[in-house]
Amino acid sequence: MGLRQHLPGIATLVLVGAGTRSTAAAVGVNDLVLAIVAGVLIGNLVGVPSWAARGVENHKLFLETGIVLLGASIAIEELIGAGPRVVALVVGTVAFGLLLVEAIARGVFGLHGKTASLLAAGTSICGVSAVAAVGQVVDARGDQLTYAAATIVFFDAITLVLYPILGDLLALNAREFGVWAGLSMFSTGPVAAAGFAHSPEAGQWATVTKLARNTLLGAVVVAYSIGYATRKANDPGIKRLWLQFPKFLVGFLLVALVANLGVLTPASLEGIGRTSEWLFVLAFVGLGFEIRPARMRESGLTPVVTVLCAFCVISLVTLLVVRALL
Repeated sequence: MGLRQHLPGIATLVLVGAGTRSTAAAVGVNDLVLAIVAGVLIGNLVGVPSWAARGVENHKLFLETGIVLLGASIAIEELIGAGPRVVALVVGTVAFGLLLVEAIARGVFGLHGKTASLLAAGTSICGVSAVAAVGQVVDARGDQLTYAAATIVFFDAITLVLYPILGDLLALNAREFGVWAGLSMFSTGPVAAAGFAHSPEAGQWATVTKLARNTLLGAVVVAYSIGYATRKANDPGIKRLWLQFPKFLVGFLLVALVANLGVLTPASLEGIGRTSEWLFVLAFVGLGFEIRPARMRESGLTPVVTVLCAFCVISLVTLLVVRALL
């Protein structure tokens, strides 16, 4: 009886998710952002019927499961293969980016709360996936996730066009451009596209550098989880931290470990990746159902301006460092 109550809502998420993925592939937009938009439109114009409400609530479980499976995409060998100098640049850039975005958001623009952390993660690690992962462990609201994800995708579109042009104007060689793009752009897809738009060698360097950044997702998510758990707890002892700690992160780390032991075939890893992508889409449709646009208007353009300021600094600093060291 319990499962029957959930099936209509889950079917609703699947139908809307399938439609958004097909539409996103046809028009070339990010499927997660489109999934949220579809959820917002349906949730505010039509509403979620009572017979679907129980099943729609499973979107939180789908998000957690998608994050667990995301661990299979963490390739430690990419981090090692990038070489010690590039690895040092990756670790330094991620740490610098996280601190910079948090400082600008909170100290300059007064953007307190979880939105600052979502923007920091999306800017510094791997775009929308990092926003979703960190958003879940800090218990961010749907409107905060939406605004952060949309901001990251907006900059993905701009940098995808801008970076190849800048690479030519600055006369960067293939390695310099690839590492620079891999360090400073946000999402993996646009990084690889920008790199290969410059040259095949630049595309390889951009992809490897970006994947090396992605391997730090687990560490950053765990750090945010502990940080927010400590903030909420009056007694930040080990037992209290464990009670506050999102247990699905253990699954994420275990999946990452298994994937890096080499016991999974490439076909298995590809299947896990596709499953994770689908679960994220279903979760974001469900998040969209809960969002009320009036709450998003409270932030205005502050998230966009925050990321713009941080991006300009990160892009310039990494460019100077790459030209000096590579």
